[in-house]
Amino acid sequence: MSDPSSVIDDLHRESEELDRLVGELEAGRWALATPAPGWTVAHQIAHLAWTDRSALLAVTDAEAFAKEVEKALASPDGFVDDGAEEGAALPPARLLAGWREGRAALEEALRAAPAGTRFPWYGPPMSVASMATGRLMETWAHGQDVADTLGVVRTPTDRLKHVVRIGVRARDFAFGVRGLAVPGEEFRVELVSPLGELWTYGPADAAQRVTGPALDFCLLVTQRANRADLAVRAEGPDADRWLDIAQAFAGPPGAGRAPQGGGR
Repeated sequence: MSDPSSVIDDLHRESEELDRLVGELEAGRWALATPAPGWTVAHQIAHLAWTDRSALLAVTDAEAFAKEVEKALASPDGFVDDGAEEGAALPPARLLAGWREGRAALEEALRAAPAGTRFPWYGPPMSVASMATGRLMETWAHGQDVADTLGVVRTPTDRLKHVVRIGVRARDFAFGVRGLAVPGEEFRVELVSPLGELWTYGPADAAQRVTGPALDFCLLVTQRANRADLAVRAEGPDADRWLDIAQAFAGPPGAGRAPQGGGR
C-alpha cells in the first residue's frame, strides 16, 4: 500500500466505534466478564491501550521499544496478560482517557512517518500501513469481545477488508507456529463483503479454496468464533486444515472459542 492514509483513517473510525460502546459505560460494567477467559471489558481496553503505547514506541523510539521486546522475551507467556492486568486495575475514567490519548498520539506519529519507513515489532518489521492495519485488526477483534459482552450487534463495514488481508497473509504463519508443513501452493479465497461485493485473493485456478462471508472469515482468523458456528467453507485438505488453525495475530496459537451451537 503506497499511501497508508486510508488505513489510518479506517483505524480512526474503528477506534471511534469502539469508543462509542465504552465511553458512557457505568463504572461497574467495566468489570463484566468478556468471552476471553479472565478478561473483563477493562482488560480489553487496557490491552488496546498497552499495545498502542508499544506501537508508539516502535514508531518514535526504537531503542526504548527494544527494551520492551526484552521484557517480552523474558516472559513470553505472560507479558500480554500482564499489560492488560496493569491497565485494568486503573479507574475506568483514567483507563479510557489513557486509551484515547495513546491512540491519538499513535495516529499522529503514523501520519507523520516518512514514506517507506519500517518499524521494529515483536515479529518482522512493520511498514506504516502494516502497523495501522495490525492495530485496526486488534481494535476490531477486541471490540467484538466488548460488543458480545454488552449484547450489541455491530453492523459490519468494509473496514473488514483490512482484517481479511492480514488473515490471508498469515496463512503460512498459522501452519508454521504449530510446527506443521506449510502448503506448497496458494489457495483461492473468495469472500462476500458486507456490501455484497466479492473480495478475491490467490489464483483463480487454484486447486484449493476458501469461500464465505467476509465477516465470518474475520471472526475465524481473529478466533472470535468457532468454525462450527460460521459459514466459511473449504475445498481441499490443506485449505480445510487451515480453517481449523487460522489466526491473524502474531504469537503462539490461541485457544479459540468453543462452538455455540451450529453453523450460520
